Amino acid sequence: MKTDLKYQFFLVLVSALLFIPFIGQVNLFDWDEINFAESAREMIETGDYLTVRIFYEPFWEKPPLFIWLQVLSMKLFGINEFAARFPNAVCGIATIFLLFNIGRKLIDRRFGLLWAVSFGCSLLPFFYFKSGIIDPWFNLFIFLSLFAWVYAIESRLGKLKFLYTLLSATSLGLAVLTKGPVSVLVFGLVIFIMFLLNGFRIGLNWKYILLFIFTLAFTGGFWFILQIIDGNADVIREFIVYQIRLFRTKDAGHGGFPLYHFIILLFGVFPASVFAIQGHKYSGQRDIRKVFHIAMIVLLWTVLLLFSLVKTKIVHYSSLTYFPITYLAAYSGYMISKGKFRFRLWQKILMVVIGSVPALAIMLMPVFIAHKQFFIENGIITHSFTIGNLQADPGWNWRHSIIGLVLPAGLILTLVFSRKQKLAAILAINIASLVFIYLSMAFIIPGAEKISQRASIEFIKEKANQQVYIKSFYKSYATLFYGQQKLPADPNVFNTRWLTSGNIDKDVYFIARIDKLQEVLSNYPNVSVLYQKNGYVFLVRYAN
Repeated sequence: MKTDLKYQFFLVLVSALLFIPFIGQVNLFDWDEINFAESAREMIETGDYLTVRIFYEPFWEKPPLFIWLQVLSMKLFGINEFAARFPNAVCGIATIFLLFNIGRKLIDRRFGLLWAVSFGCSLLPFFYFKSGIIDPWFNLFIFLSLFAWVYAIESRLGKLKFLYTLLSATSLGLAVLTKGPVSVLVFGLVIFIMFLLNGFRIGLNWKYILLFIFTLAFTGGFWFILQIIDGNADVIREFIVYQIRLFRTKDAGHGGFPLYHFIILLFGVFPASVFAIQGHKYSGQRDIRKVFHIAMIVLLWTVLLLFSLVKTKIVHYSSLTYFPITYLAAYSGYMISKGKFRFRLWQKILMVVIGSVPALAIMLMPVFIAHKQFFIENGIITHSFTIGNLQADPGWNWRHSIIGLVLPAGLILTLVFSRKQKLAAILAINIASLVFIYLSMAFIIPGAEKISQRASIEFIKEKANQQVYIKSFYKSYATLFYGQQKLPADPNVFNTRWLTSGNIDKDVYFIARIDKLQEVLSNYPNVSVLYQKNGYVFLVRYAN
């Protein structure tokens, strides 16, 4: 017990040191990060903590739980980037802690450590814990719900069945409050497939099923009920319509080919994705471990296939699969370390191929920036907005290319250790991946943000304390969050037509992308250009 407490304390400490530093050093990224942070800021501005808003109008796309977490964080740390991302850093610490303990409960301490390491050292899972998007908490709640459900149906003691059923329903209800009823759809599909595979055996009698339904309805539905009581039934209708639209159409231009999520997960959850392939094979008799193992496989393929069918293709839509992928990777690594699975040649080849891609990308980025004029002058890069972005100085030099060498070093150590020291081989690639991601987050991402959006946000910050209006001619929430927009007495302050041709009482500053400049000037002749910078054009219309 004392040993487990030491491991738990160590994991919490290391997770905090990994996920909290640097989360406030880069501006929030449009759209999602700024969208959620702005909704939290508007809650604070209005004092209405029941309604999620954007542009100070009801925002029907998301429920409030994650926004509430950001509000609490902003109350503690102020309205800034650190506060917007801090809830997910806490989620990262909680996730690593829980995976160790669940893995220890399922198999043993080594497996728990391997699962925690596998999750924390993979590319996208690590990155998401340092972001300000909803999905880390949403995914954690769904995973906990499924874990508790497996233990509920397999437990023979009535008290444990009751507790695990309650935990499963509560976690699923919290997932609904975080992102919506898609959580119930995913959970329901997994449970239904498990029901078929289990010979149509549920494992719970009607009392526990009623407990689950009542708890889920209460936990997940009380905010929706409060909205209806408060006279906001339209918000609920729009929310449901939006969820349906995501499945049927390409939202906000986020389309993609059918294998989009397969590719994203193969490269984005490296190195876990390589080990997870072999982890599908289970060695052992049927017990709760096997049931959980099957549940993780079902969860992986249900989410993967479901969101491959969905028209909207966004990276984080398949992020729930990080749990089963890292579980299967940990199981594979555990069996390899015990000598029950072989470290196969195809794994080594695949590891080298996939690991080389992000390594080469980081190594070549400073080289590309140093020779960007070659690509522009020879017509390789022709898009005006991209050319404008590349005029920004990300501050990269040859030293930053060294970061890309970390992964190849880990791959070499893995290949060396793979013959005799299997556990060392597994740890080598995971630790190398962790160092690679950490250094990239600290030194590469700030430069990427300079290229993509820094010029526009600096302009907004400059005008924020002046008595002016700020508006973008493209979809963005940056003018709200970084412009510190207060609750307006006149809703026209968000109306592009009024700002460009109405009877304004203050100067209006506009931001446009360089590739849309002629269209803007044609449609809005009353605005005039101030200057251009890094792909953005800054315009003004002075008050009469």
